[in-house]
Amino acid sequence: MGLFRIRLALPDRPGTLGAVTSAIGFAGGDIRGLVVLSSDQGRGIDDITIAVPGSDPKDMLDVLNSIGGIEVISVTPVQ
Repeated sequence: MGLFRIRLALPDRPGTLGAVTSAIGFAGGDIRGLVVLSSDQGRGIDDITIAVPGSDPKDMLDVLNSIGGIEVISVTPVQ
């Protein structure tokens, strides 16, 4: 499995983070860490560390990008 830190911008409303974490699980990802960095003017910025099947996070990014209102800001490999 590859390990990546993915920074997301998402709507700051009940259920949004739950939808994101559920989608990660359904796509075969394993959440290893989650940090809420900020919440301002209805948007949250979160860092989620995810172990993904294989070594390429593309499929996981496709899943995250398919969720309405979610923006993938950055993807950083974790050693």
